Amino acid sequence: MLLKANSNDRITNLRQGSEKMAGFEVVFQGQVQPGLDPAQVRARIGQLFQVDERQVEMLFSGRRIVIKSGLDEQAAQRYRQAIERAGAQCELVPLQEEPPAAAPAPAPARGVAPRDEFMAAFVDVQAPDFPLAEPGADMQDSYTDHPPLNIDLSAFTLAPPGTDLDQRPDLPPPPAPDTSHLRLQD
Repeated sequence: MLLKANSNDRITNLRQGSEKMAGFEVVFQGQVQPGLDPAQVRARIGQLFQVDERQVEMLFSGRRIVIKSGLDEQAAQRYRQAIERAGAQCELVPLQEEPPAAAPAPAPARGVAPRDEFMAAFVDVQAPDFPLAEPGADMQDSYTDHPPLNIDLSAFTLAPPGTDLDQRPDLPPPPAPDTSHLRLQD
């Protein structure tokens, strides 16, 4: 098959050849071609990349995923055709010969610089900005009051406060040990 990966984590392995050399990279963002059933497209993409359902969900998360990098134009076109035949959309992005030496990483929208190279890769990720709740706010979803169940509890009784709930019968105290054979020395 055209896009077969060779490792256990096939999604990670799809980034083979990601070193920056002249050519193209195939970028996938989980977009489905208009008019096609997304469930069928997901199944076909999963079959194409030979990945399980969890990894298909990662592919269709909307994040920018580089499927393959460092391809010549003809190979990149073959990748695009295979993905488009499966019903998804991808784009081919030309790579630079050499990455700029002093190009700073783009700053995130909040003005916070990424802490390392790994986090710099997520600078352009479009994620929902969830607000923080005020201290003491009720975070639980609305609760619907259910009618009480009709259970007959008449056979049960409560013990009075302070009652020992242990069911063992009172046992006689153990016999005193025989100490007649013991002596004290002066």
